[in-house]
Amino acid sequence: MSDRSLGAGSQLSRRLGLFDAVVIGLGSMIGAGIFAALGPAAHAAGSGLLIGLAVAAVVAYCNASSSARLAALYPASGGTYLYGRVRLGEFWGYLAGWGFVVGKTASCAAMALTVGSYVWPAQAHTIAAAAVIALTAVNYAGVQKSAWLTRAIVAFVLAVLIAVVIAAFSSGAATVARLDLAGTSLVGVLQAGGLLFFAFAGYARIATLGEEVRDPARTIPRAVPLALGITLAVYGIIALVALAVLGPRRLAEAVAPLSETVRVAGMAWLVPVVRVGAAVAALGSLLAMLLGVSRTTLAMARERHLPRLLAAVHPKSQVPHRAELLIGMVAAVLAATADVRSAIGFSSFGVLIYYAIANASALTLDPDQRRPARPIPVLGAIGCVVLAFTLPLTAMTSGAAVLGVGIMAYGLRRIWTVRRRRRANPATAPHSSEAAIKPSDTASRRGHGV
Repeated sequence: MSDRSLGAGSQLSRRLGLFDAVVIGLGSMIGAGIFAALGPAAHAAGSGLLIGLAVAAVVAYCNASSSARLAALYPASGGTYLYGRVRLGEFWGYLAGWGFVVGKTASCAAMALTVGSYVWPAQAHTIAAAAVIALTAVNYAGVQKSAWLTRAIVAFVLAVLIAVVIAAFSSGAATVARLDLAGTSLVGVLQAGGLLFFAFAGYARIATLGEEVRDPARTIPRAVPLALGITLAVYGIIALVALAVLGPRRLAEAVAPLSETVRVAGMAWLVPVVRVGAAVAALGSLLAMLLGVSRTTLAMARERHLPRLLAAVHPKSQVPHRAELLIGMVAAVLAATADVRSAIGFSSFGVLIYYAIANASALTLDPDQRRPARPIPVLGAIGCVVLAFTLPLTAMTSGAAVLGVGIMAYGLRRIWTVRRRRRANPATAPHSSEAAIKPSDTASRRGHGV
């Protein structure tokens, strides 16, 4: 794809450094997992959620390694939508992009509902829709403003989580006896891993911001493991504390697990602080998710897999403003009508398929492109498929149905495009845009990606 084909009005500005990239990843991962996925994971596996957490972390590490290498080679918006098209073919890139946009839009709704549940449970859907609208406005103002707001959110949430850990251990309410693995099944552990993977997927925000990161070949491979490692440490400590204080059954039933943890620990005065922290964490996650989904939407619109008008970048704020407005509108509608646990399962299915394609794409890299050690993308791809198809049945069926709708739309568009070109010029073969996409060694010389 040439520079001219994109036009001056569709390029993004490189404003983010290493610290901003790490914070954007943290803002997504920490907010999602601690306050949204912990209860469903405990329901699936009991204390085995700790094993599920380890499984999710291993798969996430493999995905992070594959995604980081690909993002460094192709530093443009779109993530695996771009990598799949370049490395595997147009259909696989499209499937990844469709799964990501649909699944993560559901994630936005889940995070917004988490905000509503903590701020005003009786009006959770109304608060959720309002949260989506407000953060869409923040993103519309410019990505740098979003990065600064995310930085403040992450600092506050980490302070709240540290307070929860101190309260739990200082009270004497935590006991190892509650970490009972009796009745834990392999399927339950894998289900917990799939649900908790929903929380780890925040590092995708770093890869999909590749066109806005300074020196992406260095920044992205450094930012991904840093954000993932910090998140894993936080998750492990908090999950252990919640299980040790509440036990697996009580944790699974708790509407607000961390608030219940400090209450049982005898620190009732800390409950309002934890509720505020939960709402702020979910806002941070929602903010980062809206960023990532809009950038993939931008990339798909550039290749006409979504309406071309969504490819516009605002000349002043340098954001894909039409894509952000559309995603914000859809997420707000879902937040006003959906169920948070169903949204998490549905999102996990789509995101796991997305990363399976990312790992398959990384397998096609040559050694001189710094391909990850072969077992890493192989394990990542297998892990994604296994976790996706051990999720609760409703999540699998709804996720597969929506992916099927996307595949049908792709097929119909493909047939229409081929017929139109044959009518215009019967001698012209179908065009493939992937061949024109080059790795970052070429893109960097132009000053931008695809």
